[in-house]
Amino acid sequence: MVVMSATTLGTLELAALLTVARLGNDAYGLAVRRDLTERTGRDYSVGAVYTTLQRLEDKGFVTSRASDPLPVRGGRSRRHFTLTGAGAHALREAERHTASIWGGIGTSIRPEPA
Repeated sequence: MVVMSATTLGTLELAALLTVARLGNDAYGLAVRRDLTERTGRDYSVGAVYTTLQRLEDKGFVTSRASDPLPVRGGRSRRHFTLTGAGAHALREAERHTASIWGGIGTSIRPEPA
């Protein structure tokens, strides 16, 4: 877990928040799930991803909006997510916290950069 001032982010929440930031305007549910799966090697269920995104919205780290329905027969709208200022701050704090934790660790056990 990544601890920040009064809010805690779980591992999946942090990964989802980073994904929303990375995808920008293309951050809708299925795209977030696809990116998470590619980057983590885990196949998260649609429900797990949407539950996580809802928690991030409840914490004020993302906002969401429904798009117009897709222009195909029976097309559905997509729920797009946008990083908020509080979400960007949470990411910077998580990065700072992680760097602090890794501080002082010798190179023999550090993972190699991806």
